Amino acid sequence: MKPKAAFDPFAIADGDYRAYSMSNRRGKYFRQFDGLHEDGEKGIFNLKSDTISPGLIRLWALLVILVFAALMIRTGYLQLYSGNYYRAMAEGNRLRIKDIKAPRGLIYDRNHNLMVENIPNFSLVVIPVDLPKESSERNRLAEELNKISGKTTEEIKSLLPPDDKPVYSYQPIVIAENLTHEQVIKVEIINQQFPAISYSINNNRHYLTIDQEPSLSHIFGYLGKLPESKKQELLKEGYLMDDYLGKAGLELIYEKELKGQNGKEQVEVEASGKPKEIIATQKAEPGHNLILTVDAELQKIAEASLNEALKKYHKERGVVIVLNPNSGEVLALVSLPAYDNNLFSNGITSEDFNKLINDPNQPMFNRSISGEYPSGSTFKLIVGAAALQEGIADESTSFHSVGGIRIGQWYFPDWKAGGHGTTNITKAVAESVNTYFYMVGGGNDAFKGLGVQKIKEYAEKFGLSKPLGIDLPNEGSGFLPSEEWKKEVRNEPWYIGDTYHLAIGQGDLTVTPLQVAAWTAFFANGGKLYKPYLVKEVTENDSKIVTEIKPEILNQGFIDSKNVELIRKGMRQGVTAGSGRFLGSLPIEAASKTGTAEWNSKKDPHAWVTAFAPFENPQITVTVLIEEGVEGSRSAIPVVYDIMKWWAENR
Repeated sequence: MKPKAAFDPFAIADGDYRAYSMSNRRGKYFRQFDGLHEDGEKGIFNLKSDTISPGLIRLWALLVILVFAALMIRTGYLQLYSGNYYRAMAEGNRLRIKDIKAPRGLIYDRNHNLMVENIPNFSLVVIPVDLPKESSERNRLAEELNKISGKTTEEIKSLLPPDDKPVYSYQPIVIAENLTHEQVIKVEIINQQFPAISYSINNNRHYLTIDQEPSLSHIFGYLGKLPESKKQELLKEGYLMDDYLGKAGLELIYEKELKGQNGKEQVEVEASGKPKEIIATQKAEPGHNLILTVDAELQKIAEASLNEALKKYHKERGVVIVLNPNSGEVLALVSLPAYDNNLFSNGITSEDFNKLINDPNQPMFNRSISGEYPSGSTFKLIVGAAALQEGIADESTSFHSVGGIRIGQWYFPDWKAGGHGTTNITKAVAESVNTYFYMVGGGNDAFKGLGVQKIKEYAEKFGLSKPLGIDLPNEGSGFLPSEEWKKEVRNEPWYIGDTYHLAIGQGDLTVTPLQVAAWTAFFANGGKLYKPYLVKEVTENDSKIVTEIKPEILNQGFIDSKNVELIRKGMRQGVTAGSGRFLGSLPIEAASKTGTAEWNSKKDPHAWVTAFAPFENPQITVTVLIEEGVEGSRSAIPVVYDIMKWWAENR
């Protein structure tokens, strides 16, 4: 038997070529071959192939070309037209601008004693752009912030932007302030896991009280956060979201000088937001410093003496103002009660703030410049000077005081029972004789006085009924009544009794303690009304003077020097023989005018004393007001004595 040959699938089988057919089945062609397998059995081979029409091929080719062309055009657009934009975006993701806060300017007294400084303060912050996108991660982040700050996760989430909105801001959101060293270390550790959590370094304002005396708070003021109503405007001016700005006192008035200019750092960061390298730095420019006119030691003496007087007479509110009469410089300015402005530096609690604003004695109210009170007899200095200047009276003009004046059914008394006897201008000032000022102010049938219009006219020349312009906010203007005002407001005519009351500083007249101090300085220096001021220099680095504030005369020449001198003599006589005799034992010669201002029939009158020294060459004026202090010659004059005695011995 012939052996079998090896099977070759590619060989042509022996046998008949039985059939060949081509048919179109569902668009496909099949060829059938009948042949024999190697085992001799008949088999059929089906060879299948898809054949695409030329039109379909062209369509696909066109689509491929169009897609490729679109990709090329888009690539060209991104590379050539928008390349710079996307490069900047990429660079922006890689490089960030970090703000460097400028140190706020310092404040010194006139002898260059440091009064206000900056203390480094760390705040816990969140960088919005680095916040995780997932809600679960946000919750974990809030829990970590809770561990550091002590705030609830709900409070923290309320400070953060919503989860469902993309955030692109690099401005930090402050979660907590005044971090301890241990808290800062915790922030550093958590930052490795959550780059959005970080800390910022700020400067807390620290106000240096003198032996725990807080009266300087009304001078310095305090800082506060940016108000929502002005936030956008302030951001455009260079402020940052977590910046503080002056809210009261010198901090407010000199905000632009004290603020300084923030610097910047260009920092390269990783994709996670972690900093890698500082590329460039623009240094912050510190704010300018203020050199005050205030003498810190004198301020301390003035406050201590006023406190002692308040305690002795069981009173709670008072004012002391000490001026240099030759320039308007404020040497001391005390308003009690006061408050601790360091509470605001550390972020005042709502409990402490409510205590301050609900205190019936209003410790945040600066009585020295904003309080408006009846002037009492201190106003007689102005009425006396006006009468002399208008020729209503002269040095020899005298009136006989028998205890008061009767006009019809009305009686207007002197303060001294039985009267003061024959009285001229110097005695009238020294002993505060009401009858004299009734006459020169309002007159009677036999004598023509100044009248309300002239009194008002001269009072305005002395700076009444408007602010003097001290460099502090919220200065009061006081009030001068007039015939027109009374008719319009009360629908009543002006009576002679109204003029009498005005002439002795009573009735509807009100003044600020600062105004009394300013007109006292006018008589001390011989006839110049100076604008009071607290800042004498604005400096760089406590040495280079940027701005020097010069004395400013508000008015002069409206009272002749001889008439000024007569008022001065009356004030000196007030110390030697009048209501200011308590000052007679000072080591320097002083001149003074006391006052008792009635304001409420059910409450004690206010006590005034205003004085200057030395008499021949005045260097200081001292004005003291004790609310409900009864008589200036009793409760307020010891304060003047303490201040002038210290001045004589130390300055």
